[in-house]
Amino acid sequence: ANMWDERYAQPGLAYGAKPNAFLVSVAETIPLGPVLCIGEGEGRNALFLASCGYEVEAVDASAVGLAKARALAEERGLALRTTVADLAHYDFGQGRWSGIVAIFCHLPPPVRQQVHRRAVEGLCKGGVFVAETVGRHQLAARFHVPMCPAVAGRCALNMGANLMDRASMVATRQRAIGTYPCGKTFAWCVKRGASTQ
Repeated sequence: ANMWDERYAQPGLAYGAKPNAFLVSVAETIPLGPVLCIGEGEGRNALFLASCGYEVEAVDASAVGLAKARALAEERGLALRTTVADLAHYDFGQGRWSGIVAIFCHLPPPVRQQVHRRAVEGLCKGGVFVAETVGRHQLAARFHVPMCPAVAGRCALNMGANLMDRASMVATRQRAIGTYPCGKTFAWCVKRGASTQ
């Protein structure tokens, strides 16, 4: 968290105030209800969802980033819960969330697999998991996300397959709303089926 605390301690917003474009494009597919935003940093996506009427909790390892998120929420008159936590140990619960959002949530492969499993388990039936991740070419182009090349090199290639496999394991009926390369990043929006197996 120290690296991210230092980054978010800088003036302004590290990734701007606008929400992620892919999230905006699929937000209406998330059923109204509680939404969890993981690796949420300064809160741009959580605040967008709160403005759409969702009950939002933002989780991040950086207390500095989440402090900015709370300040922005207060400034905009939005309700936002924040939790400082290590995702490797965060409890997603069971069937708790209408949506879980992971936008550029950079995790080592073993932790990422655990998080995907627990995220799908945390979704209610019909709940939606939205994710976008960096591709290896962004690092080659000196993309501004501070990220270990070993993580980035596998993340874009494995994340979609891992998420879709995981969704298929817990849902007899699951639907890929969007699974496609999005420029130099990769994005997924997966709905949990009505029944599990």
